[in-house]
Amino acid sequence: MNTAHPPTTTDHPRPWQQQIRQLLDHRFTTRQLLFIGAVLLCLTPQLSPPLALLLGLGIAQFIGHPYLHLNNKATHWLLQASVVGLGFGMNAHCAVQAGKEGILLTVASIAGTLTVGVLLGKWLKIDTVTAHLIAAGTAICGGSAIAALSPVVKADEKQVSVALGTIFILNAVALLVFPAIGQWLQLTQHQFGLWCALAIHDTSSVVGAAARLGPEALQVATTVKLARALWIIPVALGTAALFKTGNDRITIPYFIGLFVVAMLVHTYVPTSQPVADVLVTLAHRGLTLTLFLIGAGLSGKVIRAVGWQPLAQGVLLWLLISAASLWAILAV
Repeated sequence: MNTAHPPTTTDHPRPWQQQIRQLLDHRFTTRQLLFIGAVLLCLTPQLSPPLALLLGLGIAQFIGHPYLHLNNKATHWLLQASVVGLGFGMNAHCAVQAGKEGILLTVASIAGTLTVGVLLGKWLKIDTVTAHLIAAGTAICGGSAIAALSPVVKADEKQVSVALGTIFILNAVALLVFPAIGQWLQLTQHQFGLWCALAIHDTSSVVGAAARLGPEALQVATTVKLARALWIIPVALGTAALFKTGNDRITIPYFIGLFVVAMLVHTYVPTSQPVADVLVTLAHRGLTLTLFLIGAGLSGKVIRAVGWQPLAQGVLLWLLISAASLWAILAV
């Protein structure tokens, strides 16, 4: 009589079973629970992008980000997915018109910002790499430009951190200040969207600020900003020649192509409207969460690590491009 028992997996659990057991055995700390609660709040319509940013800043200063090691990747992918989702709410014909109107201002502002940024860096005695990264981040598209150019100029971790810290601090200020200035000056939605695209660094803050004044401002701002982001490629090639590092490892923002596809689908496939509406709503929630995570990453330690000289370069450069682009927009 065979009394042997059939083999079981309880003695030697598989890897996925071990991961589930570890998750069930995990005890969340109070800090983690508060952070997760804030994340869930950002996914509701009750929290606007500026409030999400302020909530993130508050968490960074008082309890700290419990998952800081994941923050950069999370914001990177979440922002790109959100921008693509916003494409499902935009009209291709209006976007092309907005892009045409903004191209001259885009070229002039990029060239002027890069030139003045380098000169300010020399005046403030900032190392060449850090000064160039801050200038490029201000001129093109904030953190995305810095991430793309860092390997080209062979920047070390500290130089990248200082440049990103400078840009993210000013992004936070812009998201809160620009809508108030736009309303005070009684800018039209078109004017305000164009100004946001030209004068605010990161796409997340551009979209967050422009959305405060209405759908037309959001469409103009997003379209012009993403067209501006394509200048990463020629600027990266020029940077490689300037720093004599070759053309290796130039990052191309592929998500811009997906944004264009989403916009074309929304324009030319009317049956996609029900799904498009859902994707746009999810994109807005994703953008709010992105801004919360950016704020949560700006701890006092990060702010202090930037130092006054790079911050002064970033502020002066930002004030210059903000004033010059606003003057150009109002003069047209």
